[in-house]
Amino acid sequence: MKQFRLTIILLLLAAAAGAQEVNFYPTNWWLGMNNPRVQVMLHSKDIGKGDITMAEYAGVQLEKVHKAENPNYVFLDLLITGAAKPGNLSFTVKQGKNSRTLQYPIGARRKGNGKDYAKGVTSEDLVYLLIPDRFSNGDPSNDKIPGLLDQTLNRDSIYHRHGGDLKGIIKHLDYLQDLGVTALWLLPVWQNNMPDRTEHGYAITNHYRVEPRLGTNEDYLALSNELHNRGMKLVQDVIYNHTGLFHFFVQDKPMKDWLHEWPAYTQTNYKDQILFDPYASTTDRKKLLDGWFTPMMPDLNQGNPFVANFLIQHAIWSVEQFGVDGWRIDTYIYNDLDFMNRCNKALLDEYPQISIFGETWVHGVPNQAYFTANNLGDVPFKSNLPATTDFQQLFYGIQETLTKPFGWTDGVNKLYTTTAQDYMYRDPMKQVIFLDNHDLARFYSVIGEDTAKYKIALSWLLTFRGVPQLYYGNENLMTGFTNPDGWVRLDFKGGWPGDKENKFTSAGRTAKENEIFNHLRSLAQFRRQSSAIKTGKLMQFVPEDGVYVYFRYDGNQTIMCVMNTNTTEKTIETGRYSERTNGFKKGLDIPTGKTYELNGKLTLSPMSMLVLNLGV
Repeated sequence: MKQFRLTIILLLLAAAAGAQEVNFYPTNWWLGMNNPRVQVMLHSKDIGKGDITMAEYAGVQLEKVHKAENPNYVFLDLLITGAAKPGNLSFTVKQGKNSRTLQYPIGARRKGNGKDYAKGVTSEDLVYLLIPDRFSNGDPSNDKIPGLLDQTLNRDSIYHRHGGDLKGIIKHLDYLQDLGVTALWLLPVWQNNMPDRTEHGYAITNHYRVEPRLGTNEDYLALSNELHNRGMKLVQDVIYNHTGLFHFFVQDKPMKDWLHEWPAYTQTNYKDQILFDPYASTTDRKKLLDGWFTPMMPDLNQGNPFVANFLIQHAIWSVEQFGVDGWRIDTYIYNDLDFMNRCNKALLDEYPQISIFGETWVHGVPNQAYFTANNLGDVPFKSNLPATTDFQQLFYGIQETLTKPFGWTDGVNKLYTTTAQDYMYRDPMKQVIFLDNHDLARFYSVIGEDTAKYKIALSWLLTFRGVPQLYYGNENLMTGFTNPDGWVRLDFKGGWPGDKENKFTSAGRTAKENEIFNHLRSLAQFRRQSSAIKTGKLMQFVPEDGVYVYFRYDGNQTIMCVMNTNTTEKTIETGRYSERTNGFKKGLDIPTGKTYELNGKLTLSPMSMLVLNLGV
């Protein structure tokens, strides 16, 4: 009898061990969404070979069950009406004589949409971009996770993981807030279970699990909550175009057309012009949109409605689950643009105040304007993307200003001309301006580590139109060129226990670093209270003899920005700017605290910039 019972127990244990885990994507959903429908993907071995039914639940209907080509997937179309209440939906999966019950949670939505979260990142903010793996290590216990493909941990290598994480970021929010930062943009936080370097986060292998070497979903929520408690905001980085090669739905595709696949590996041609070129070939267009970003990043087929739903729902789930305020879209130009319009609209329908900006690494204001809400008139495609990362103000604006001598079309004239083309944008104040990022050479290196030029660049960044974005380490003179990219993704010194230098403190910074830090901080803190800079108008004057003057102004305040790009002292006649200076006799320079008289002449130091608060 005992032997019989032991046999039964072993059989039950074997059956339990053989039962495959069922994963839901999205992992949960909410009541009261603007769109009452959600499509839930179930992934488990042979789940599609069984029959799935849903127990009766007031206010919720199972409208359709989609069996995928791959029996390891099933898609459920749910309608969640206003009559539903929070709880667990109960699904029964029957396979032959066997059946099992699955629970799917639906809950109440967050309160404070547009006020406490999904607030939007605007021209009133100062955004700080960082790489979680390279900023600070707050939890050494997650530096290596057993079972993941990449087990490297070596801070001496730019190619390996370094151990930075979400708890490390939380630890240094006081530092960021003191600097004047109001919004935090992290490179993607989702799992990147790839065999090679993915400290950047752009090779997602699970959209619903935070990269465990960065922390947990709970840690991400804790970061969001801490930011919001401080009146700060969270920007999430998202990739619609591609995913990691080792994503579960790449290794085990739900359908044959889940990805864009070719007879032989085909990479995108990276040529954005094809999309608006009246003479472009169909072949080139297909290669741009359907080619893979890299061999390790397969291209998702957004024309497949199940792929489209998966991506859109992940966006909405992220905002609702974690209280995201801003949305940055990677590699925007390589996506199917009709899909992107649909995706942007779906997000804005649920969260009207959220900000969305896309990476458009293109050349030329018309090229960039094509991909955002614009005033271009009759063009082949009209985008609803609210804003882009403004590569034009970087490449053909401030970078030209500080690396080329003044000329009829060169030097600071490039900045003036580029800005004059703002008429192409529906709302240029939503454009995100920056000096560098994780894919670009550090700006301090680009200008030959010239601190005078760097002060001009920072003063421009914090006073110009648009949403200013810093890259971690801008404030303490981090350097590096992109050959390879790792040199612009070095660790923030002081973020790891035992670091010999600590750039989070004034004592750990050099005199030159503190000079730049204090210059930036004074501008950033002033900016937080300046209505003219945050939301005022911009007026620029044609540069003369290497001197460029622009104003930020509203009914309460006027800020005069005077940029001398010469290596010699210059004196300007203030009367030329009387359109904006009339009634003002003096101005206080924000970075230095020095007062300047506006009595007809203004003498400018070589390679310098004044930020004058007029009338103070």
